[in-house]
Amino acid sequence: MAAYEITTAGVREMAKFLEWADDEQWNPGKLDHLPFHAADPHGFLLGRLDEEPVTSVSAVRYGADFGFIGFYIARPPVRGKGYGIQAWRAAMDRLDGRNVGLDGVVEQQDNYRRSGFRTAWNHVRYAGVPDGEKPPAGITVADAGSVPFGRLASYDRRFFPARRDAFLSLWVGLPGHTALVALQDGELRGFGVVRPAGSGARVGPLYAASEDIALALLNGLSASQQGTPVALDVPDVNVTAIRLMERLGLEPTFECARMYTGGVPDVDVAGIYAVTTIELG
Repeated sequence: MAAYEITTAGVREMAKFLEWADDEQWNPGKLDHLPFHAADPHGFLLGRLDEEPVTSVSAVRYGADFGFIGFYIARPPVRGKGYGIQAWRAAMDRLDGRNVGLDGVVEQQDNYRRSGFRTAWNHVRYAGVPDGEKPPAGITVADAGSVPFGRLASYDRRFFPARRDAFLSLWVGLPGHTALVALQDGELRGFGVVRPAGSGARVGPLYAASEDIALALLNGLSASQQGTPVALDVPDVNVTAIRLMERLGLEPTFECARMYTGGVPDVDVAGIYAVTTIELG
């Protein structure tokens, strides 16, 4: 009988998570394993069948009462044989007692509903090269490093259900990542990060107090990529963000549902023009 074992993945083993996610056309960032692992070093579960890696899932704990599921993958040769569901149960057990979020692909959403998840909104991935529309004057875009990290982390907390300082510190500082802030009258009014991915570049998060600020940040992030297409996962309940993506000529390419087991967290969804990631929230 084949031996199946689920263990905690180290940061090097997480290369499998990114490789398999890329095979699923999810297009992760090239260095995502580093900040992801920092978010919760015990939160990434790798399943092995006769010592061969065959399943992955992340169950990242944030604070005392929030968690997020991602990277739920069973490799094609073992699908339908019960190994994936064992990994799923191990992940949910790790997050027992918490409000758990995930971004569910269309074909899995009914299964997630049967596990107690309810849809809050959809994330629509828009991709392309923004058309370069200019924002109005009065918005200063600067390197995120010009803002004290504590101030940046507090701002991020407006849009995310828990603090995630270890993750955020790497997210803004890794080689190839460009992190920008928008300042208006000396106030922090927006924040965005772009990172290289297997195909093009991924923008996330993109937070902004207004459509004009989002435009200014997106222009700066896109310019840093020198014509490389960018992709953003946009909450469809933010109609202003959807309108901006369409006006800039970006095309919808992918959709998933943000789902929670408990109530929808109290975050500033109107200010989220792109979520940070669909893997970790």
